[in-house]
Amino acid sequence: MPTHSSLPSTLRILFLASEAAPLIKVGGLGDVAGSLPSALRMIPGNLIEGRSLDVRLVIPYHGEVARKLLDPQPVASFLVNHPNGPIPTRAFVTQVGDVPVYMIEGAPIGTEAPVYTGDNYIDGLKYAYFSLAAVELARHLNWQPDILHANDWHTALSVFTLAKQRLSRDPFFAQTRSVLSIHNLPFMGAGAERALDEFGIHPVRDSRLPEWARQFPLPLGLLAADRIVAVSPTYAQEILTPEFGCGLQDFLISRSSIISGILNGLDQESWDPTRDNALVQRFGIETLDQREENKKALLQEFDLPYDPKIPLLILISRMDQQKGIDLALESLAQAANHSWQAILLGTGDPIIESACRSLQAQFPDRVRAAIRFDTRLSRRMYAGGDILLMPSRYEPCGLAQMIGMRYGCVPLARSTGGLRDTIFDGAKDRPNNGFLFEEVKAEALTQAMLRSFDRYKDREAWHQLQVNGMTQDFSWEKSAVQYANLYFDLWENQR
Repeated sequence: MPTHSSLPSTLRILFLASEAAPLIKVGGLGDVAGSLPSALRMIPGNLIEGRSLDVRLVIPYHGEVARKLLDPQPVASFLVNHPNGPIPTRAFVTQVGDVPVYMIEGAPIGTEAPVYTGDNYIDGLKYAYFSLAAVELARHLNWQPDILHANDWHTALSVFTLAKQRLSRDPFFAQTRSVLSIHNLPFMGAGAERALDEFGIHPVRDSRLPEWARQFPLPLGLLAADRIVAVSPTYAQEILTPEFGCGLQDFLISRSSIISGILNGLDQESWDPTRDNALVQRFGIETLDQREENKKALLQEFDLPYDPKIPLLILISRMDQQKGIDLALESLAQAANHSWQAILLGTGDPIIESACRSLQAQFPDRVRAAIRFDTRLSRRMYAGGDILLMPSRYEPCGLAQMIGMRYGCVPLARSTGGLRDTIFDGAKDRPNNGFLFEEVKAEALTQAMLRSFDRYKDREAWHQLQVNGMTQDFSWEKSAVQYANLYFDLWENQR
């Protein structure tokens, strides 16, 4: 970390996201944006040489957010430029814990539209506007950010806009630097080109970007960013390869000197089996034997017989090709001659949902498919399952494996992205806490599954696997310090 006296005692961070818990959460980004800003503000001074971070979060004023807040404080009214005429914009502020949260209101955001419509033209209009407005908001607050930190394609245009402001020698943003986090590279904002055209954002001519990507929001942000962060160290390397680079690998290799990987953290207060009121029986490391009551209750809930010698596999996931659900279903069928039970929870692709129901029909005495979104059930499953299946084809970070380990549920996952960074299977320098397989094949998963079944028979060895997982530190503090060091390094080295 820089130690130069030129570093300010407090660095101002403008953090942009499309969603942030607890105000609005659709996916994993909501968890990150709801946790990381607070973790950054709460870093003990001794970990960053007595300095501090003034982090302020900006999100769209979604209808769901408006319905939750009773009395948000208006802080700014201004116009956002548009070729057809400026768009009236208002901003409000509320406090979530110790984090000021600004919410931007304007016609493109709408009051009833969902966070994501699935139509990237409509979402492109919303988030192009939001990105422009968020940058302009800082000026109208007279709060000059040292770092603008954007997330995914929805806010990537703020980074592109900031770069244009600096090129135009705008004195307000002359010292502001940018960070762009990649949470899921395949989602680049394809289909938003017409929306960008309507805001006067036309294709760039930079030959480093493939021609097809020159008007996609995420690539534009990646082109302009001062630093790029992937949400795990392994994913930061994977996106430089043809398998995971989504056609941008050569461009990303050209920017590899500014790419790093920082693992997402877990809200350990929210995910705490010693205090989780969704559980039949709370437990911790010292009371791990009491965990079995949750397994008994879960099996009873799904009308499955309890036998302590039979491992219960759980799958909690979006039903999506990325998640490798098809591999899990095929592998369970391949292991039919072995004793196991399985409960599957999630929604998504109707074909995958149907395949889950078909597996239940094939094995009615040991499979249950709960095709729904049910957060309280997921908690009971983490606390009652023995083995958590995560056979993802790719997984930028993943949180389920962290939650599973915290709840004593041993993960079995493909060795990719954040799964490889958090699950250790035969590592020389880390205690084992789960099972990994390499190839994207059901047979490879089946072999790992059979290894887990063998280990499960050794109750002492299994208990140690659980303890190894439960004692891992997945808190945001460690990741927040890495982000803080990145911010200070960027601020210093760009001067």
